[in-house]
Amino acid sequence: MTKEINSVPAVGKAASDPVANAAPDPVAGKAASDLGVVPAGDAVAKGAEGKKRFRIGLLGWIVIAIASGIGVGFVAPVWLAELFATFDGIFSQFLGFLIPLIIVGFVTPAIADVGSRAGKLLVATALLAYGATFFAGMLSYFTGVLTFPGMIGGEEGLFALKEGTSHVQPWFTMEIPPLMSVMTALALAFMLGLGIAFLKGDSLRNCAGEFRTIVQKTISVAVLPILPFYIFGIFLNMTVEGQVGVILQTFIKVIAVIFFLHIFILLLQYCIAACFNRGNPLKMLRTMLPAYFTALGTQSSAATIPVTLRQTIEIGVDEDVAGFVVPLCATIHMSGSALKITACALALLILHGQPYDLGIFLHFTAMLGVTIVAAPGIPGGSIMASLGLLSSVLGFDQQMIALMIALYIAMDSFGTACNVTGDGALAVILNRFFGRKTTAASTKGSNDPV
Repeated sequence: MTKEINSVPAVGKAASDPVANAAPDPVAGKAASDLGVVPAGDAVAKGAEGKKRFRIGLLGWIVIAIASGIGVGFVAPVWLAELFATFDGIFSQFLGFLIPLIIVGFVTPAIADVGSRAGKLLVATALLAYGATFFAGMLSYFTGVLTFPGMIGGEEGLFALKEGTSHVQPWFTMEIPPLMSVMTALALAFMLGLGIAFLKGDSLRNCAGEFRTIVQKTISVAVLPILPFYIFGIFLNMTVEGQVGVILQTFIKVIAVIFFLHIFILLLQYCIAACFNRGNPLKMLRTMLPAYFTALGTQSSAATIPVTLRQTIEIGVDEDVAGFVVPLCATIHMSGSALKITACALALLILHGQPYDLGIFLHFTAMLGVTIVAAPGIPGGSIMASLGLLSSVLGFDQQMIALMIALYIAMDSFGTACNVTGDGALAVILNRFFGRKTTAASTKGSNDPV
């Protein structure tokens, strides 16, 4: 058993000082720093200096954009609505152009990195993380099918959307066709990623890493800063067209359902994990709360790795197993993100009267678990990576994609917190098969009554 773990280089070194040595890969780390994601240690140091500058995050700007879009929409002249309709149309075309590049840029280096590691622990971790992500998405789908039609009122909501007072037309449109389709981009990413892992060379690997950096920089410079204006224009036009009331009611109801659903997912994950180490699930979940709240603040799985690793070891996971599983799951385990994206997509489909059959969502959720891999390095990266599936599989139009982005980012912190906290439960399960015998102290810690 120990031999299998030792087949992975750097695990033992990382485990010797888990909190100090655990970190994301250099490309992801660089991207995180470029985007202003401050690691926990740096944040504490800066706080000690007493020189903190107030800064509005992406969520704050999205809230401001929604509120101001609604307010201006009640008094805006027609020409202003048409101006923003033109801007939104051009920006939507730019997003469509970026979607295949985002998939290739994110998925290729992620598969190359995972494929270059060997061992049963890697395979088990990848399969378990994907299974947990897929399960969370389908649980969200079935919960939404049972609750959303009654809460949203599909036919009534659709009627309210269609009876808008007017329809704003853009002044002109600009076509920016993507270089390839979403499925072509995904197939290319798999081929390149597996090929790079097989060749074990540095040239293509460095190219893939640099291309990912280009895509991340494009998102951080040319997409995220403009996104609030895009959301502003969408809500301004919806207000002018008389649709905003139904949309806001839907937002509130969906956010409430997703909040309780992500708590249920975490409880379920730790109850399952407790079956493998005979621990107290509530005790383990309480031990992982520092990682949960750190993720709420950083909105980054990568920046939370040191805290997640420390708390995972504290609940009784072997240091070698934790040192391998936690950094890897920060990239590939996306239960919270899949839960949110599936629920939001389902709600919007019901609201617009579009089909939401089980087969469609099986296809969507199965592909979602792959496309959002390696997206945690960017705030809102998961929703950006999934835009291609939303349009190609579920048939989302420009307005639905804008609403999807706004609804997702409104709960971005909770999805990240669900992802990283669930990493501890997966590590407990894997520790049952790959970890050394736990010490009496760690076993006692996970079995103490709450």
